[in-house]
Amino acid sequence: MATAAEWVEGARPRTLPAAVAPVLVGTGAAAEMGAASPVRALLAAGVALALQVGVNYANDYSDGIRGTDLDRVGPLRLTGSGAAPPGQVRAAAFVALGVGALLGVALVAVSGHWWLLAVGALAVAAAWFYTGGRKPYGYLGLGEVGVFLFFGLVAVLGTTYTQADRISWAAVLGAVGVGLLACALLMVNNIRDIPTDVLSSKRTLAVRLGDHRARRVYAAMVGIPILTGLACAFVAPWSVIVLLLAVPAGILAGTVLLGARGVLLRPVLAGTGMLELGYGVLLGLGLSI
Repeated sequence: MATAAEWVEGARPRTLPAAVAPVLVGTGAAAEMGAASPVRALLAAGVALALQVGVNYANDYSDGIRGTDLDRVGPLRLTGSGAAPPGQVRAAAFVALGVGALLGVALVAVSGHWWLLAVGALAVAAAWFYTGGRKPYGYLGLGEVGVFLFFGLVAVLGTTYTQADRISWAAVLGAVGVGLLACALLMVNNIRDIPTDVLSSKRTLAVRLGDHRARRVYAAMVGIPILTGLACAFVAPWSVIVLLLAVPAGILAGTVLLGARGVLLRPVLAGTGMLELGYGVLLGLGLSI
């Protein structure tokens, strides 16, 4: 039976900044329009965190029963390692996704935009079918598409819309930046796993692009958000503070471009998550001042 520490590791806490960052940017964009709501921001953060944990457990379960995780160098896989029975991991995924759904209903009820329930249902479905179901889209090289849509555009613009009842160009630019950083987090994870994914017929975007091109795409994914953040300065001048992230983004990109692989990519994965969190903090702050 898995220990509490193993369940925490199985939730992949290094990926959780990807859930918080869009809420920070979306709330900053709402503040720029004079409509920020702490209560709605907290509800949005709860939804995002629960869905992130849910998708992590769902991936653990689905990859584990397919045998994809039999030989990995990344964080502990509860199912693949045998630390927890598949049924328990699946149940944990359902519980986390259910919590996210309930918090989403609460957010929709507070905001009054009931049509967003359909968007939330799509987000939950996307979380499960990334690696679940008969034809998971993550195995077809479409994982980054789902991440960009739901952990970028939907998460940021949904946060802004539920607070301000509208969106702005700053919110859109921030959503693109956050979405690309979330994709970078997935990309560096998949670059690390290219050898084992090839053997298990998991055709991620990194596998389809090949190692060399995937690394170049990762560099673009961590660089372009700096530019979209700077573009926000046309409406919120303090957004220029995202330039503080240029150096860490360059270090991460350089490490990947120079060929780091295997366990050497673990700090890059953690660093990319912290870069996304830093982006959310600085751009959210820049927009709100």
